[in-house]
Amino acid sequence: MISHRERIQACFNGEQTGRTPVALWRHFPEEDQNPETLAAATIKFQQTYDFDIVKVTPASSFAVKDWGVEDEWKNNPEGSREYTKRIIHDPKDWETLKPLDPTAPHLAAQLECLRLIRKEIGDETPIIQTIFNPLSQAKNLAGNDLLLEHIRKYPEAVMNGLKTITKSTISFIEAARETGIDGIFYAIQHAQGSMLELEEYKSAALLFDQRVLGTVDGLWCNMLHLHGRDVYFSLLRLFNFQIVNWHDRETYPSLAEAQSLFRGVVCGGLRQETLVSGTQAQVKEEAHNAIEQTHGRRFILGTGCVVPYVASHENILTARKSVG
Repeated sequence: MISHRERIQACFNGEQTGRTPVALWRHFPEEDQNPETLAAATIKFQQTYDFDIVKVTPASSFAVKDWGVEDEWKNNPEGSREYTKRIIHDPKDWETLKPLDPTAPHLAAQLECLRLIRKEIGDETPIIQTIFNPLSQAKNLAGNDLLLEHIRKYPEAVMNGLKTITKSTISFIEAARETGIDGIFYAIQHAQGSMLELEEYKSAALLFDQRVLGTVDGLWCNMLHLHGRDVYFSLLRLFNFQIVNWHDRETYPSLAEAQSLFRGVVCGGLRQETLVSGTQAQVKEEAHNAIEQTHGRRFILGTGCVVPYVASHENILTARKSVG
C-alpha cells in the first residue's frame, strides 16, 4: 500500500500509481461558518471516501468578510452562499481598501481550520487550501457587473484595489504555509470568454496572479482551477502549477487534448450533473472514459468544480470505487 502522498507524487512523475488517483471536494454551507465544524466536516468527508487529496473548501467569503461583506445560505445546490452586502459601490471605494492581516477574525478562523485538519489527517495525505485570485475576491466585494464596469471605466481605481487584495492574499498564504498545507487550489473565475477578453484579463489580473503565485513556488501540490466555459487554457503557459482542473466535460479542451497542451497533471472527468442526477452506471462510465482518455497517467479523477452538496453518497462512493 502506498500513501496518498506517494500516489500523487508518482502521478506527477507520469508513473503508474497502482490505481488512478481521485479527489472530490464539496461545500459545507452551514458548517463552514466555524473553523471547528468546517474542519470536522472536511475530516469526516475524507474518512468516508479516502480521497488522494483533501481540498479544503470554505465559503468564498472567508477571504473578504473581514472587509465587511456579508453572505447568507440560501440553498444553492452547489452549496455556495449568496452575498447580501457588498462594500464597493463607487470607484473611490477601491482606493480606501486596507490590507488585511492574517490575524483578522475570519482569516484567522480559516488558519485554525487548517491546523485542525492537518493534525487529524496526518502528513501522508496532501491538503490544499482554496485561494480565490484577487480578481475573484474583487468580484465578491463589488458584485460582478459593477466590477466589470469599473475595470472598463475606472481601471486605475480597480488596480489600486487589486494591489491591496493581493497583499492580503500573499500574507494569508504565508500564514497558511505555517499550518502545514501542501499546496493551494487557486480559483480563477474571470479567465473565460463570457467575462473578459483574454487581453482584458491579462491587463486586469495577470500581474496580481503572478505576484500571489510567487509565494507558492515552495509548495509541491498546487492546483489551478479555471472556472466556467470558453476558458483561456493558454494562461497555463504563464503559470507554474502541478495540476489543472476545469469543466472538461463542458468546454474546451478535453482531457486528452489538455494533456498535449500541459505537461502537468489534469484533474476532471466527471460532470457535476452526473453525480447529482445520474445513475451509478453513468458515474462509472464517465470515470472509465476519463481514464481511457488519459491512459491513466498524469490524471486525477475529479469533477470540473465542487461536487454539489445534493449529490448522493452512493454516486460519490461509486466515483471513488471506479478507480479501483
